[in-house]
Amino acid sequence: MTDYVLSDETRARYKRISTASIATQLYKRGLRNQFIQGVKPVSKKAETMVGQAFTLRYIPAREDRNQLEVFRNADHPQRVAVETCPPGQILVMDGRGDASAATAGSILITRMDVRGCAGVVSDGGFRDFEGIGELNMPAFCAGPSAPTNLTKHEALDINVPIACGGVAVFPGDVLVGDGDGVMVIPAHLADEIAEVCAGMEDFEAFVLEEVLNGTPIIGLYPCTKEENQKNFDAWMEKKGK
Repeated sequence: MTDYVLSDETRARYKRISTASIATQLYKRGLRNQFIQGVKPVSKKAETMVGQAFTLRYIPAREDRNQLEVFRNADHPQRVAVETCPPGQILVMDGRGDASAATAGSILITRMDVRGCAGVVSDGGFRDFEGIGELNMPAFCAGPSAPTNLTKHEALDINVPIACGGVAVFPGDVLVGDGDGVMVIPAHLADEIAEVCAGMEDFEAFVLEEVLNGTPIIGLYPCTKEENQKNFDAWMEKKGK
């Protein structure tokens, strides 16, 4: 869907950028629906999740097509997606916002961790929730769910445009996930947003210090007073930025 390749430099920038900052910059560009709704991190991680999207689409299960025997098929899409999601990328699942059955469990997600994938996101459920939370790889979903995916979901398509948590996700889009949730950044904007947000993060760190020191918010955030701009410039110089 895209020829864009996330560079090491841009990936490193996003590791230091909050999803809130990204949301603001996308909003300024007219993109208001890029936050995946209803998903949370399975467990807190030291690093922000960053990677390009590799997708898996589920449809509602039909009983004559989704018996346990289907997992014996070497070409089962769920298993194939786990084995083909490239290292450094994020498997994003369209679970139709239905967490009443799992879209994956700890064994499959452990396999992705071992293979070097950057994360996994589903607007459905995960089984073996605690085990997934103990992995190094970040994981986001709508909640824990013991029933196998076959009870509600049929894995069908790999690396096609999908919906996840009400957001359109195209293969190659850049995802950033932190304690607030997951933002989806269109590939063609990824480098630009990372560069702008890096400066925004510095300014917000300055603002927070000022607020803690008793500075009124009006004229500070947004910065409309020349005095505050001068203070920020001096703060940046002191930080060596």
